[in-house]
Amino acid sequence: MENPEYYLNLISDLALAYGFKLIGALAALIIGLWVIRILTGSLAALMEKRSVDESLRGFFKTLFNITLKVLLVLSIASMAGIQTTSFIALLGAAGLAIGLALSGTLQNFAGGVMILLFKPFKAGDFIDAQGFMGTVSEIQIFNTILKTPDNKTIIIPNGGLSTGPMTNFSTERLRRVDMTFGIAYGEDVSIAKALVRGLLNADPRILQEPEPFIAVSELADSSVNIVMRAWVEAGDYWGVYFDMNEKIYNTFSREGISIPFPQMDVHLHREK
Repeated sequence: MENPEYYLNLISDLALAYGFKLIGALAALIIGLWVIRILTGSLAALMEKRSVDESLRGFFKTLFNITLKVLLVLSIASMAGIQTTSFIALLGAAGLAIGLALSGTLQNFAGGVMILLFKPFKAGDFIDAQGFMGTVSEIQIFNTILKTPDNKTIIIPNGGLSTGPMTNFSTERLRRVDMTFGIAYGEDVSIAKALVRGLLNADPRILQEPEPFIAVSELADSSVNIVMRAWVEAGDYWGVYFDMNEKIYNTFSREGISIPFPQMDVHLHREK
């Protein structure tokens, strides 16, 4: 049986060789975790001060915390004498493979981050994007959810939404109602314009500044077209649009102003 002093000497040598490294690594781990907690809290406070979106705030805080902890573990492993080169290479290869496999998902993720950062729209805005129109119900990291006027739910991936064209109808406080209507040839244009002007003046939703615009826009095939442009609060747009259609039709009918419709004359010739 070997001498017990051999094992005692071996343990003593190992303790002298690695003991201080292990103690230093443990101390670095404790201090590192403490510093990471302070930095993560500072980042969270900074994002809250800058009014960063709450969902994006939590994501960045978690990503920042995990990244620092991975770097801390690699640093401590190096301090303890563990070779980290192969581990880093393996981690890089795994990250590349995952990135290629999830390229579409990562694109949507990046799009979600861009939307939450630059805020081209927010929850409650009415937008037209990717061939869909609706009110933004929720902005998620990977998708944006719309509610259409007929209460359908539309889920749009953020990748295309962040890079494609998008119209936000809720950004500006005012919107302009543009309407075109036709009267028959031979009708008095000035009377028609005066009737429309009276309807605009009688509606309190119509703003007088900027002043409404009424003019003849076209001498069409079967009608004289009159254009009307009036400014309203954004929330009153559709109400004014539909009401003015009905009011103009009823007023013109009551005043005897003809609203023509396209007609075609067909001539029949008897063959001899």
